[in-house]
Amino acid sequence: MNGRSSSKQGLSVAGYGAPGKGNTLLNHCGVHTDRLPFTVDRSPYKQGLFLPGTHIPIHSPERLREARPDLVLILPWNLREEIVEQLSFIREWGGRFILPIPRPVVV
Repeated sequence: MNGRSSSKQGLSVAGYGAPGKGNTLLNHCGVHTDRLPFTVDRSPYKQGLFLPGTHIPIHSPERLREARPDLVLILPWNLREEIVEQLSFIREWGGRFILPIPRPVVV
């Protein structure tokens, strides 16, 4: 997650999910709202809250359709296949996915 910033390349980024392990990764890498302006989660209990430490806001998944990000960082990376399938509409505007583990890759 280090290296050239997507925002410096003119790409918009959003997160998907708000799991503890994803939040731990973001905190460890020093990612805050300047690099990841928001994440979305299907759980209504997480929506409207913020990720601990990073203070990244959590919205409902509909926010992805509104924002149309270029890249979506999948924070529950162990569910990547299911999530990529659920979010296949991201590809309608040329959006792609970032899988952070074991090495960051864009698919």
